Amino acid sequence: MKQGPRGFDRRGFLKLGAGALVGAALRPARAAEVALPGPRTAKVSIVPCRDYAPANVRAVFDQSFDQLGGIGPLVKDKTVTVKINLTGSKFAPILGRPVGESFLTHPTTVMAMTAAFFAVGARRVRLVESTQLRETLDRSLAAAGFDVNALNALGRVEVENTRNLGFGKSYANFKVPSGGNLFSEFELNHSYADTDVFVSLCKLKTHATTGITLTMKNLFGITPNALYGDDAPDENCTKGRGRIHDPEKPWDTRTVQAPFDPPGTKREFFERRDSGYRIPRVIADVCEARPIHLGIIDGITTLNYAEGPWVKGKEQKIATPRVLICGFNPVATDTVGTAVMGFSNVRGTRGTPPFGPGDNHLVLAERVGLGPCDLSRIDVTGPSIEKVRSREILST
Repeated sequence: MKQGPRGFDRRGFLKLGAGALVGAALRPARAAEVALPGPRTAKVSIVPCRDYAPANVRAVFDQSFDQLGGIGPLVKDKTVTVKINLTGSKFAPILGRPVGESFLTHPTTVMAMTAAFFAVGARRVRLVESTQLRETLDRSLAAAGFDVNALNALGRVEVENTRNLGFGKSYANFKVPSGGNLFSEFELNHSYADTDVFVSLCKLKTHATTGITLTMKNLFGITPNALYGDDAPDENCTKGRGRIHDPEKPWDTRTVQAPFDPPGTKREFFERRDSGYRIPRVIADVCEARPIHLGIIDGITTLNYAEGPWVKGKEQKIATPRVLICGFNPVATDTVGTAVMGFSNVRGTRGTPPFGPGDNHLVLAERVGLGPCDLSRIDVTGPSIEKVRSREILST
């Protein structure tokens, strides 16, 4: 499996124009929105999927994309970059099941999705994640149960650990068009600019702070550890982004540098010492800066509570919603995902499940025009939300 392009030149990127690339990236998603009739502004597909049998998952992806009207125009002859979710970077089974069945991206989901992209003419598929490991991403994928040889056999597949510069020579700058809540811009690995199409592939999960962690929250992990991590700035950083999450946590000054001024931070970032305020706004900012063209939520199996086994408070089990949710608009896609998890008030304020611990980042994203978080404005294709609504996933 190739490890991504090694010759990326920031001057070349700037010559092309970052704004032009990002602007072009926005167009397919917006075109999909305005093409819908009446007051509806986004289409989201729900398809039942009973298990991770490869043939089943592959067929479900085809049906999902058909229900969206096809993805050929979006990916044909394009480089497609997919942000997966290997949060925590620990791959030991939990609850007697592989991590892909509980809280991390499942290998079969990635295989089926990648095959579907190549089937409609994608030129290249690049898998990315910012892990807390110094090893290359292909090794992490193998440790997580991926068959990297089988992935590579599908077509031109590349992978890159975007925790630092990776194979790029410099970081790519992404402005937040609205000016941002806490960040006015971000410095990201070249892979997020050196692409035509950007996909967020996530699990159907709740989150201890943000209430939900779906396609939008998945982008919190595109910020490189080397610039936004607890031991930043350092290209060898592997620590997470705890000081963005929990600004009042007592940090160990032996391992964490005291000053912390991540690129693009605004004054409000330092003034609001509340993780329930900060993280939802960081999510809205990063999703505005690096738009998602296609959101995919794996709800075949997942955890019934929180984003990972490290979160304590309730008994964790394997939940089986048995659905795949896809959409061109991430706000609409996550809104449907939230409803499928069983939460009735997707526009709820802090204190309303699932947004008990923090503010609602779906509403924040809607306010800057990223998409609707109103189910009446979303065209749900496939079975109704009521028919697939989970009764296993618990509120945080």
